[in-house]
Amino acid sequence: MSLVSEKPKFLAKELHIKYIKSLDSQKQFIEYWLSEHLRMNGLYWGICALFTMRSESELDREEVKKFILECYDDKNGGFASFPKHDSHILSTLSALQILKMYDMLDDVVKGERRDKLVRFIKGLQLPDGSFQGDHFGEVDTRFIYTAIQSLAILEELTEEIVNPAVEFTLLCQNFDGGFGMIPGAESHAAQVFTCLGTLALAGALDKLKDEELLVWWLSERQVANGGLNGRPEKLPDVCYSWWVLSCLGILGKLNYINEKKLREFILDCQDLESGGISDRPDNQVDAYHTLFGIAGLSLLGYENLEPIDPIYCMPCRITATIKKFPYS
Repeated sequence: MSLVSEKPKFLAKELHIKYIKSLDSQKQFIEYWLSEHLRMNGLYWGICALFTMRSESELDREEVKKFILECYDDKNGGFASFPKHDSHILSTLSALQILKMYDMLDDVVKGERRDKLVRFIKGLQLPDGSFQGDHFGEVDTRFIYTAIQSLAILEELTEEIVNPAVEFTLLCQNFDGGFGMIPGAESHAAQVFTCLGTLALAGALDKLKDEELLVWWLSERQVANGGLNGRPEKLPDVCYSWWVLSCLGILGKLNYINEKKLREFILDCQDLESGGISDRPDNQVDAYHTLFGIAGLSLLGYENLEPIDPIYCMPCRITATIKKFPYS
């Protein structure tokens, strides 16, 4: 008989709520200041996790709004990751997602600020349909998705923006069915999500070259312990419980993986002393893996979690209020 006790197979919601609330009280540690470039994204990860656990009131809504306004870049209309940092499409989307979840979007993004924000996002698109993340010029399918979702939340998508973005995205699909960050780049599960998300937001999923091959590639990401990896021969990681599972959710193929084993893998990655979820069992937890572990459980239908939208990574009750493109 084994003397090793198994971890309880339940979601420690109260511990995870406490962990998320503690994240902004670490200012005495150098790691807090070294992560300024991720702060807006981190705020979104924590808040989305709280919303998914139906505990969004645990954070002060007005303090959240104040921070977002401090990150607004009046020069170009975008949002930065931290006050006095440069604006970027990644932090801009996170700001919009937070504002949308807390029903503060119309209050914060209006008038001249809205006009400048829309110009900022649209101005990042290049002639080939791709998007750069900021004025420094890096191109990645992540930035196409974040720009398209940002415009979708604002209900500002147009054919002039969408059509070339879809064309570029389709060029990034590979012979194995997956997608890379640019045409010819290696397939990666996170890039598959951003590309499928773009196509879904654009109403263009029917343009996929080989959906069955893509579904096969995604289902092959599950390893023996139930976890999912991002590429062949890599270790499983809780974050792919979102990147892979959301893709299968978008395509209506969640049953293509062993849901019970994945659920157990995610629950095994919890810190049952201090809260939070890590990439793999017994590793250090962080907000990123905490959100995507909880979001993965939501997609799996875990009890008492808010249903999450696999395209937007926000609660379905929030995204249900966003008009779909093309607008009627």
